[in-house]
Amino acid sequence: MAAFSHISGDRMLDLVNTVEWRLGGPAREEDLTSYDRVLTWCRESGLLDATEQEQLRVLAGEDPCTAAAELDRVVALRERLYEALFHGDEHAAETIATAFRDTLGHSHLSRRGAGWCWSDNELTLATVRHRITRGLVELMNRDDLDRLHQCEDATCGWVYLDTSPRRNRRWCVTRDCGDRNRSRAYYARQQERKRAARARDRSS
Repeated sequence: MAAFSHISGDRMLDLVNTVEWRLGGPAREEDLTSYDRVLTWCRESGLLDATEQEQLRVLAGEDPCTAAAELDRVVALRERLYEALFHGDEHAAETIATAFRDTLGHSHLSRRGAGWCWSDNELTLATVRHRITRGLVELMNRDDLDRLHQCEDATCGWVYLDTSPRRNRRWCVTRDCGDRNRSRAYYARQQERKRAARARDRSS
């Protein structure tokens, strides 16, 4: 069973969703609580293979301070992505651009089939950050970001690409936020009917 949700349509948007109840104030909950959790997310998202994940776990055990710093940098990049995409924050976008320029210094182009792809110069604790940074830039260059949407639950805050034909997807997960909000709306309607009935009884 996956440790993280992958419902957004792009793995970097799934990264944004590693916060529970983003808009919920005190209820907000961080999912990336350790470097190992970042490795797990990267493995589930296809950014690491099993061998790389284990090698990085060993490196993190040998240098926990650097691993903790890399965790903080990944979380910061995630937040800058959210600010750039959903608030149009140019400073946040420039922070990602700066991170990308740094990443290029640790990467090279290598052949993959008939094309080329980015590869890391070496496997270090910063590798996951570099791979995530490249993914952020790829996402920000997509031509379908007009389909970007945020769950309409008041506190959820999860994001996704609305690929429905009518572009009318309202909830991150129908059986979760969708069902909860429909139940809430139903309860509110029932309460309103009861209040209206009591008002009629008092006036009769």
